[in-house]
Amino acid sequence: MFKQIKSQENKLYNKILFLSRNKSFYTKLGLIDTFQNRINLIFLHISFLFIKLKQKDKSQFYKEFFQKMFDFIFNKIELNMREIGYGDMAINKNMKFLVKIFYNILLNCENYKKKNLKNKNLFLLKYLTRNVDKKSTNNIGLVEYFDKYQAFCFDLRSDSVLKGDLNFNYE
Repeated sequence: MFKQIKSQENKLYNKILFLSRNKSFYTKLGLIDTFQNRINLIFLHISFLFIKLKQKDKSQFYKEFFQKMFDFIFNKIELNMREIGYGDMAINKNMKFLVKIFYNILLNCENYKKKNLKNKNLFLLKYLTRNVDKKSTNNIGLVEYFDKYQAFCFDLRSDSVLKGDLNFNYE
């Protein structure tokens, strides 16, 4: 059972990673390809899934799944930081910072659907850095992407999320 859960977490994480590394973010939507942007994109993608599952089912199984997925994501981030060359002190400092950012994103995503276009735009610009030449206050492409992604997540069945069956295509 543990191995099956681990593989589900890995499959879901890989799908989230795939979505977060979509070239459109860096070409069409004007994001800078940085470590922090990639992490924040992961946080945004997983937050909508967590919120969807939380609204549908509050059982102990899902609470455990949230915690295991959270731990899995942060372990992967820590490993990536070590590969880049961060030392133990820097990793500890950055991990505290990243946990705080994750929870801020998660809280903002809970109310995302209720936000107007301007507030969605401000929220995304707070966590995602754009290219200087495309730095405008109009972030309509990113807002449209996350509007569609959020709607996609809320249409998913809970078991699809758990299995990592995320086939979101944004054109």
